[in-house]
Amino acid sequence: MEQDPAAASPGRTRSVEELKALVEDAQQRFGARDADPDEVLAWAAETFGKKLAVACSMASDTVVPALVSNHIKDVDVLFLETGYHFPETLETRDRFAADWPVNVRTLLPELTVPEQDAKYGPKLHDRDPGLCCGMRKVAPLDKALAGYEAWVTGLRREETPHRANAAPVEWDEHHQMVKLNPVVDWSFDHVVEYAEQNLVVVNPLLGQGYPSIGCAPCTRKVAPGEDPRAGRWSGVGKTECGIHL
Repeated sequence: MEQDPAAASPGRTRSVEELKALVEDAQQRFGARDADPDEVLAWAAETFGKKLAVACSMASDTVVPALVSNHIKDVDVLFLETGYHFPETLETRDRFAADWPVNVRTLLPELTVPEQDAKYGPKLHDRDPGLCCGMRKVAPLDKALAGYEAWVTGLRREETPHRANAAPVEWDEHHQMVKLNPVVDWSFDHVVEYAEQNLVVVNPLLGQGYPSIGCAPCTRKVAPGEDPRAGRWSGVGKTECGIHL
């Protein structure tokens, strides 16, 4: 498992126009819904190889790098170490890295938590969660993804209204690269079932009232009947960290 390696990304060789053309071809091939994840990932493996990375929060989305590893051995898995994770999340990362043929890259923000506290004041996550997420999640991921042509996510349509129209293969305008969402059609129960059947470790907090898991200060348990993401940034009207905006 590598920690924030500056030169680990393979680099891009295709132009933006070439990458956009690949997205158009893939969308014609797979459509907008009900695409088979293995068919999408087989195409991605043949098209991008090691110029593809997987982003994983080590919650329920560990099924995604597990799926990808069936097609690309030692694929880079990008994990954002914000400094605020639950211990269970870090344990899930370490167990997953030991169990599967992947290369987990732990990405670090520019500032440590004490450095951020000194510069912006303590508990920035309470006062300006957007700024905190931007520095500790969005910026490190942006930097890492610049070295790849495609990335794979665990994004699912049922999670938020913002994600309701996501496609299996998309053009990522922000990162100027191909974005793949192979389990976009899956329900939470489908994810859990796949993990159980294929011995994929998932975050144990999922079974303790945390259906959506982020940083510990910004995540609470969800009551029965609540939206699964109601426990994220509760009370501040925020539902996305910025990675998928």
